[in-house]
Amino acid sequence: MGTGRLYTAVALGGFRRYATYRTATAAGVFTNTVFGLILAYIMSALWDEKPHLGGYDQAQALSYVWLSQALLMVVATMGGGFEDELLERIRTGDIAIDLYRPADLQLWWLAQDAGRALFHLLGRGVVPLAFGALCFELALPTDPLTWLAFLVAVALGVLVSFSIRYLVALSAFWLLDGAGTAQMSMIAGVFCSGMLLPLNVFPGALGEVVRALPWSSLIQAPVDVLLGTADPLGTYAFQGAWAVGLLALGRLLQSAATRRVVVQGG
Repeated sequence: MGTGRLYTAVALGGFRRYATYRTATAAGVFTNTVFGLILAYIMSALWDEKPHLGGYDQAQALSYVWLSQALLMVVATMGGGFEDELLERIRTGDIAIDLYRPADLQLWWLAQDAGRALFHLLGRGVVPLAFGALCFELALPTDPLTWLAFLVAVALGVLVSFSIRYLVALSAFWLLDGAGTAQMSMIAGVFCSGMLLPLNVFPGALGEVVRALPWSSLIQAPVDVLLGTADPLGTYAFQGAWAVGLLALGRLLQSAATRRVVVQGG
């Protein structure tokens, strides 16, 4: 099997794997919708008091709420994707088998995570957003090119998210337990991605810092592309730079981990 076909098969396997959890998917859609309603009413009250907060009008703020709920699982803001399995394989030593396989470890897990993200985009992203559009006045564009630009930003956000979580998982090679690193990454993802509140409303230097961190690529950046409040090309450059840097760092750690396994195995 060719390299491209191999990783395509891995991605399709990841999609099918998550598609089997139909009850969990339905429960997730319900949860995202309920939290979307709660946040939408909070945002409505906040924007009634402070119109145009963060540069958004109320319709844009409400759109942000429902888009963030649609993307929550797609970009794995709170973790819970491949990294849990990879951490366990490192802890048990099964990772040694993976490292000796004729397939690149990073690309293997990236392909699987891409399948997971695509399923969640279709399975858990569409319904909450559609519900929000029916119940609230949202500022969603009608131009197909804008939606295409948004999907490109989402794909780059998934890539950045994978890169972060891959580094988190690889940290288990040098730590007794990677759970602490995973928890810290989850907290950073919740706070710095724009999951709970648009990063544009963060004041002063704090706002500048969180918008410059890689987690802003997950939700804030794609949503701003769709709402027309950010330049798509500039957004892609920002996301791409973080993705390239983090993937390169992940490959360096992967090489160091491989040498570590070889030495210990020898």
